Amino acid sequence: MLGRVTQQFAALVRFSKPFFTGQYLVIINTASCGVLLGAGDVIEQSLERRQKLAENWDTVRTVHMFFTGCSMGPLLHYWYSWLDRRIPAKGVKSIKSVTLKVTIDQIFSPVFGCWYFVSMGLFEGHSWAESWNEFREKFWEYYTAELCVWPACQMINFLFLPPAYRVLFVNTVILGWNVYLSYLKHRR
Repeated sequence: MLGRVTQQFAALVRFSKPFFTGQYLVIINTASCGVLLGAGDVIEQSLERRQKLAENWDTVRTVHMFFTGCSMGPLLHYWYSWLDRRIPAKGVKSIKSVTLKVTIDQIFSPVFGCWYFVSMGLFEGHSWAESWNEFREKFWEYYTAELCVWPACQMINFLFLPPAYRVLFVNTVILGWNVYLSYLKHRR
């Protein structure tokens, strides 16, 4: 049985490999960001409904999360491509390179947080100024949580994964993070 599962997994990897190269990679990264941000909202709304914090399902909110994720996909794709080109990890210096990448990623992570809050605010019909103010109000809570989750995750990402799978790995971890973002954005 284990042999058959292994064969099926290997077949899946062979089938999906072309999607993680060349022109398809940015599309895969964009779609996975949208789907996973939307899925994070679905999970958060399910939790809210269980706790009786919300009665009705807010489909529009989930759609906004999906499109915000899609807008972040290319940004993340090109961000990681840029980091890999500027700071290649080779040989003995790879720990230094990875540490530098993680540090730079954390320095610029508020840009991604701002993108999220402003995009969501604009989708919800708020002005740019209102969206920016919400980001400023929630920044320290967001950034503290960011520092608890992402440095360790990115160390694994940059040390062990090939560049083509960076955004996919982040998107896998990000499902839990997206539940938190949905909570932070929509809590009453």
